[in-house]
Amino acid sequence: MARTAYVTDLKSLQGECSANYLRLTRLLGELEAGEVREVALRGREARFGSLWLEVIERAPYTTVLRVSQSGVLDTVIEPMRMRVHLYHDVRMAEVIDFQRQRHFNGRYRYPNARMHQPDEKLQLNRFLGEWLEYGLAHGHAVDLPELR
Repeated sequence: MARTAYVTDLKSLQGECSANYLRLTRLLGELEAGEVREVALRGREARFGSLWLEVIERAPYTTVLRVSQSGVLDTVIEPMRMRVHLYHDVRMAEVIDFQRQRHFNGRYRYPNARMHQPDEKLQLNRFLGEWLEYGLAHGHAVDLPELR
């Protein structure tokens, strides 16, 4: 049986990036560079961590932010974190760094040295979307002064 090469699904990737832009702008509000927003996450019965949004840099057409999560397992496993680039002119948000790995290609041959999936970039942006959607549905913003 012949294997066909994975073809990047640009429509899905762009749709996910557009939806993530809208989710992030709802969560961020008017935060400026250096400001942080905590979104406390709740399950059915208890609080189990926080989603943190930190604006690293803001320019007229772009914003770079760090998205991370803190919780009860922080001492056992490394907390989730990613950097996201928002492009205001096209209203898209793209994951540019995940757990200190950068520069994701739109498509990978499989297998590869880092064992990325053929559609790794799409999967990371979908994960961000699910993470943000959960924050919007089950979280509430906690206004805090700048953390440092």
